[in-house]
Amino acid sequence: MTPISRREFLAKSGTCAAHLALAAAVSPRLLREVWARQPAGPVVATEPWARIEQVGDGIWALVSTPLGGDYTTVSNGGIIAGKSAVLAIEGFQTPKGAAWLAAQARALTGRWPTHVLVTHYHSDHANGVAGYITEKDHPVIRATQITRDEVIARNTPADAARTAALDDAVLMSPTDAWTLDLGGRSVRVVPQLGHTDSDVALELDDANLIFTGDLFWNAMFPNYVDAMPSKLARSIGVLRAKQAATYVPGHGNVATPAALDRYIAMIDDVGEAATRAHAAGASAKDAAAAYAIPAATGEWTMFSKAFIERAFTAWYRELDGAR
Repeated sequence: MTPISRREFLAKSGTCAAHLALAAAVSPRLLREVWARQPAGPVVATEPWARIEQVGDGIWALVSTPLGGDYTTVSNGGIIAGKSAVLAIEGFQTPKGAAWLAAQARALTGRWPTHVLVTHYHSDHANGVAGYITEKDHPVIRATQITRDEVIARNTPADAARTAALDDAVLMSPTDAWTLDLGGRSVRVVPQLGHTDSDVALELDDANLIFTGDLFWNAMFPNYVDAMPSKLARSIGVLRAKQAATYVPGHGNVATPAALDRYIAMIDDVGEAATRAHAAGASAKDAAAAYAIPAATGEWTMFSKAFIERAFTAWYRELDGAR
C-alpha cells in the first residue's frame, strides 16, 4: 500500500483525523518523541503508526502515534479477549490499520476478532472498519445507528466496502447501556455523549479499566468540531466517578486518574471562560484569542489557537440554544 500523503489525508479526512494531521506538521519533535516513549505496560507490537501495550490480563491498548506523519490508525483502540470471543475496539483511519490490529489479536489470543465496536463516527475511528473482514473472517460489527448512518453519509472518501460492513452492523442503543459477554468476561458498553451525539465508552469491571473513545484526549487539546460541551463535561465526570485505575483515551497515552483529572480541570476552565465571555458579549473568536490554558493543568499539545476558537464556538452554539 502506498503511504497516504499529508495533503491527501487532510483533503480526504475530517474531524479528529485532520486535527491530528496538523499536529504532525507543527508539534515539536521532542513532544512527539515523549509521547512515543511512554508505554503503560509491556509493548507487544510496534509499527510507525502505533504500538500495542498490554494493560491487563487479556486486554491490550493500541496507542496510535500519528504525530510522526503516518496515519494508518490515527485513533487509539484495543483488544479484549474472553474465553469464547475477542473484541476489537475501533475501525481506525484505514483498512490497513484495522487489519493490523486483527492480525495482532490473532497472534495474541489465537483468534481473529469475533466482534468489532466503533465508539463514534469520526473518520479516524471508523473509516477502516472493512479491514476486519476477509474471505474467512466476518466479525460482528457493532455501532449505534447514529454512528453507522453518519459514517456512511459523511465520511470521505466514499468506500463501498466500508458501507457494506456497516450496513450489516448490529446496532446498539444510543441511550441505554448493554453488556457484551466474551465468555468469562463482560464488557459494559455505555453511551456517554459529548464529543459527538453517538459516543460510547467501554467499562471492564474485572480489570478496573475504561476505554473512553474521544471523550478523553490525554495531554492533547480535544477537537470540539461536533461537540456538545456541557454533555462532554458531564460524561467525563461520570467516567471519573467510576474510579477506574486505568483509562484508555481516544488519543494520547494510556492514562491514570490523575491525567484524567487534569483534563477535566482544563475543559472545565475552557467552559467557564467561554460562558463569561459569552455573557460579556465578546465574540467567540476574540474570547478564544484572549484565552490561555491555566499552567496549573500542565502541558498540552496545542497546535493552533484555531482549536481553542473551535471549543469556544461550540460553547457559544450551546449557550445560544442552537444545539
